[in-house]
Amino acid sequence: MAILLIEDDRTFQRILEGFLTKNNYEAVACSTAKEGLAAVSKRDLELVLLDYRLPDGTGMEVLEQIKHNHPQLPVIIMTSYSDIRTAVKAMKAGAFEYITKPVNPDELLLLIKSALAKPVKKENTGHSVQLPFVIGSSDVARQLQQQVSLVAPTNLSVIIQGESGTGKEQVARSIHQLSNRAQKPFVAVDCGALSKELAASELFGYAKGAFTGALRDKEGQFVAADGGTLFLDEVGNLSYEVQVKLLRAIQERIIQPLGTTKQIQVDVRIITATNDDLHEQAKNGMFREDLYYRLNEFKLHVPALRNRADDLTEFMDFFRNQANAELERNATGFSSGLIELFRKYDWPGNLREMKNIIKRAVLVTGAGEIGVQALPPEMVHAASKPSISVVTETNTYDLKAIQELQERDLITKTLADVRYNKSKAARLLNIDRKTLYLKMEKYNIPG
Repeated sequence: MAILLIEDDRTFQRILEGFLTKNNYEAVACSTAKEGLAAVSKRDLELVLLDYRLPDGTGMEVLEQIKHNHPQLPVIIMTSYSDIRTAVKAMKAGAFEYITKPVNPDELLLLIKSALAKPVKKENTGHSVQLPFVIGSSDVARQLQQQVSLVAPTNLSVIIQGESGTGKEQVARSIHQLSNRAQKPFVAVDCGALSKELAASELFGYAKGAFTGALRDKEGQFVAADGGTLFLDEVGNLSYEVQVKLLRAIQERIIQPLGTTKQIQVDVRIITATNDDLHEQAKNGMFREDLYYRLNEFKLHVPALRNRADDLTEFMDFFRNQANAELERNATGFSSGLIELFRKYDWPGNLREMKNIIKRAVLVTGAGEIGVQALPPEMVHAASKPSISVVTETNTYDLKAIQELQERDLITKTLADVRYNKSKAARLLNIDRKTLYLKMEKYNIPG
């Protein structure tokens, strides 16, 4: 068993190979998407470390092919901080996690161990598990909790809407734990990580010989969740054919495993999650309208983190305590400057991004107060710069201000791409190092 490394930067590739070997992992290194996909098909692998930017494709394209052919193989995306919105999309497409460059060795090792641990998402019968999760205490948080408490005791199907990383699965678990099904299984299925061919077999099961590779009978997730709750994350990704079977299973409470004529009675509550507008998709013919109305007996919306300023410090303390326990550190709090920066930041990755940022900051700080210096420089810059819309709204005709904003963005992106090698950045920008330093000072660019 080995870890596949797909990275075109030869120097960084050799560093990671040495790091993996030092930590007793077998490393297989590739420099292109083509080589990486060939290695995935030929080798027995435990994990893939995948760079997002490759010379012959993108990490997203490679991820989609890996997940299509090897859905259980965990993939960690490595990306520059400027690509964090893309990293969030990669999570939706089935990536285990993402890590930003420059990579912190301790953080990477922690991620690798977590990915290889392969946690089981099913919670078996016996007793409900109270998962550590903070709801928040703002008005919007209280309203969400009231809705959860209202719908939980019923058997209504629930749609949970919200951006990636907002905690939709945790809301679904809360509904399950407050329901009369709490002693039965909660089974989560990531529909975004399932190919068209695998979705039906994953949900409904199959008999040995039903298709090539079906070497034994497999219990579907409907049967696994019998008596409890089935959570379908990113349900909008299911194919039309699977939607038809899903509708029948919900309406008739009967499923038929692939390759059999056997019909199995199931009693399952359905909770779905999506960051798309399913109603709009249904109107446009991209999602079955009858299935949408069957799923939409009750709808909840989980707000984005940027709209939850009153809950920010509560989430920060929660993730800090969690990281302290996991990393055996003793970070005691946050500086006022860091809190202010967090309030200004846009949080494209929502709670998932905050968790990763704080874990990294706790790792770097070790003990005492966490300051701004523990954050990735690109995040500090992103939080401190005005958006172009702010500049243009101030003065639509201020050409100099717009040009300076674009210049600052280009310098920041170039520095991130070359991992803050000032000489290389200056060459790419076609300026000398002295000019680069002056501009970095002028625009308050860290590095």
